[in-house]
Amino acid sequence: MSFLRRLSRNRLGLLGLIVLFVVVLLALVTPILPLQDPNATETADRFLRPFSEGHLLGTDHLGRDLLSRLLWGTRLSLTVGFAAAVIAATIGAAIGIVAGYFGGTTDNVIMRGVDMLMAFPYILLALAIVAALGPGLLNALIAVAAVNVPFFARNIRGITVGLAHKEWVDAARLSGMGHARIILSEILPNVVPVIVIAMSTTVGWMILETAGLSFLGLGSQPPTADLGSMLGEARAALISAPHTSVVPGLMILIVVMSINLLGDGVRDALDPRLRSGALTRPRPATMVSRKSVPKGEGRGILALQDLETQFHVGRRVYRAVGGVSLHVEPGECLGIIGESGSGKSVTALSVMSLVASPPGVITGGAVRYRDRDLVGMRYLDLRHLRGDRIAYIFQDPLATLHPLYRVGDQLTEAIRVHHRVSGREAWDRAIDLLRQVRIPNAAERANSYPHEMSGGMRQRVGIAMALANDPDVIIADEPTTALDVTVQAQVLSILDDLRRDRGLAIVFITHDFGVVAQLCDRVAVMYAGKIVEQGPTHVVLNDPAHPYTRLLIQSVPELGQGRRDLVSISGLPPPVEDLPPGCAFAPRCPKCEPDCTVAPIPMLGSDHHAARCIHPETPLREAAE
Repeated sequence: MSFLRRLSRNRLGLLGLIVLFVVVLLALVTPILPLQDPNATETADRFLRPFSEGHLLGTDHLGRDLLSRLLWGTRLSLTVGFAAAVIAATIGAAIGIVAGYFGGTTDNVIMRGVDMLMAFPYILLALAIVAALGPGLLNALIAVAAVNVPFFARNIRGITVGLAHKEWVDAARLSGMGHARIILSEILPNVVPVIVIAMSTTVGWMILETAGLSFLGLGSQPPTADLGSMLGEARAALISAPHTSVVPGLMILIVVMSINLLGDGVRDALDPRLRSGALTRPRPATMVSRKSVPKGEGRGILALQDLETQFHVGRRVYRAVGGVSLHVEPGECLGIIGESGSGKSVTALSVMSLVASPPGVITGGAVRYRDRDLVGMRYLDLRHLRGDRIAYIFQDPLATLHPLYRVGDQLTEAIRVHHRVSGREAWDRAIDLLRQVRIPNAAERANSYPHEMSGGMRQRVGIAMALANDPDVIIADEPTTALDVTVQAQVLSILDDLRRDRGLAIVFITHDFGVVAQLCDRVAVMYAGKIVEQGPTHVVLNDPAHPYTRLLIQSVPELGQGRRDLVSISGLPPPVEDLPPGCAFAPRCPKCEPDCTVAPIPMLGSDHHAARCIHPETPLREAAE
């Protein structure tokens, strides 16, 4: 999506762009408009009201036409504001890049000088510069630019420090590139978006500062007008002729507000994490837009019935989950496996309405916990279930644990949110949970911060937090992906023991068939947002029915099984906003027939073992062996 398209999705940013475009257009065409001379005085027409004959906005204390002076003054104020922003950004960015790149003594000397400038109140510093240079619009421009240089220098220096020690910068140095070339070709392109964002959010500020100096008589000098000087000249007649102050005041408001709104829109449109350019805060629960609710009670303690979740981004609709039906029994572990982008995590997040809205929307199906439909449930009821009856173990515990709180405090909070217990009882419970997940010296570790623990230890804390309130169901979203093999085996052993001891139902999301074979009783294979095969683990692994499942298994190396060729699945998964009419796997399937691409393929087989394939690899079994 292009920058302009992302910007257009932000309504406030688009509004600011439109208003500013109109203002700038008026300022550009001012010389060719049939306006009166802005400096022509006519004392007989002093203080004419707006809509007077020949004077649309009235006149000022010298009988000068306000409309003409307003447009010429806006033109001048915009020119000075944008020029000051460009000068401040150029000089400040250069200082910041040099200081951040070279570091050491260079950085200390430069930044201490910047700190000295920032120690002065910026308006007093601007007044001092103008007083030294003398009143005048050019000197006001220099003063406004000068007081804003430290702002750009400090911001860009902070970004550059993080970039200067990246591997690709080190590689450029090793290749023999000089400092100047590295700065221009490696550092500068990465800080340009930050410079643009900073400029877009400070132009309005600089226009206000220039107007303030002109208001005090230190900017534009009579008879030349800018918006600030117009306000300064009108203050004596504020009561008797308020329109002389209101007209330039409204223009300042319109210009500054439009620039600020546009600046916020530019910031979001350039941020890769905010591709939609929206300023909307995600809802506490996923938006629901269902036309109907599946009837009947769900099997097991947790059941998904034809669940559909989509992402609506502009006119595009991404069908991330396209009618998933699953269930898990108490004491059972259900594995969900598939390539990245197959919809596993979105399915899991949809269970407790944790998919971010916007843009996520649950458009169909039901999620039943003990026959209660969680989709569309009142938020307070849903909040009571989250972390209490249904818990979630996230893939990256360092990103989900709060970095400023001890792990014991975070476990304590998870307990006290759902149960009325004293702080002492909750703390003891937290230590006991750490012991249960086999963390040594649990009492001491409870006082540790997340960054003081290894990846395996943090993952165990995540498991302990999921177990804090004795849940009935745990959803584990690839909790062992980032761990080494030894720690992974320990975490899986902990989960397996807890499942058997407590009768937990576990939904385990993974890429690893070895994990599925070790932990899961049943497995569901996902592709393009749908379940393509499900059944008992030993049946699916030994005799997969769907070609996709077989190819996934054949792509996993087997130790001690002799030589064999590893299979790679050709092609890529289809985009979920444009799925083919038949089997989504057909373009990559070696057994594809013409009838595979005609109509949607249903799940065939039995409740014991089923696959979404009309030409299965092996006959679907009706009962376990």
